[in-house]
Amino acid sequence: MDINFDKMNGLIPAIIQDADTRQVLMLGYMNKEAYDITVQTGKVTFWSRSRQTIWTKGETSGNFLNVVDIKNDCDQDTLLIRVHPVGPVCHTGTETCWGENNEIPEASDNGSSNEGNPLLFLSQLQDFIEERHRLMPEGSYTTSLFKDGLNRMAQKVGEEALELVIEAINGTDERMIYEGSDMLYHLIVLMTSKGLRIEQMAEELATRHNPNWKKH
Repeated sequence: MDINFDKMNGLIPAIIQDADTRQVLMLGYMNKEAYDITVQTGKVTFWSRSRQTIWTKGETSGNFLNVVDIKNDCDQDTLLIRVHPVGPVCHTGTETCWGENNEIPEASDNGSSNEGNPLLFLSQLQDFIEERHRLMPEGSYTTSLFKDGLNRMAQKVGEEALELVIEAINGTDERMIYEGSDMLYHLIVLMTSKGLRIEQMAEELATRHNPNWKKH
């Protein structure tokens, strides 16, 4: 990656973003040494302008920023680093350096306590389902659906949709959410088998939201 460290006297800003929630967590600065350490260790490392030294985020608190990927901007002088944060990011105890989410919830499986829009999980879920489709691990329910074929996958979507309707009419809100989740999962499996993404449906709905949209 070609990074222009000379423009700001050897430093470049690094925007830190939660890879799952897309929430911006903090802004720090890196010199080339800090960047190299970040790449080598997989843990975000900065240059401290106040202490004039290298420091790895979390080296004293344990609240590391585990790197998912790094992107350079169009001018090659600003980094966007997507991470899985371990615990709160700010030294004040908040999840971001802008004081958001002051009450820290329980950490997720990846160690992050950062809450975001749950809808973003649908993309992560399809990523996981696509991985199942590629590897086809034995003992996986998702694998069994792919092995059963297109007709069975489509049938399951229909069955779950019917159960959703029944719960909507005669059931509880809790059961309606449960059955709707089943339907959505099976729909994503079906779409994956067709090489389609859930984001394409979101794009279609966004198009329909335009007042000039006309039904086909």
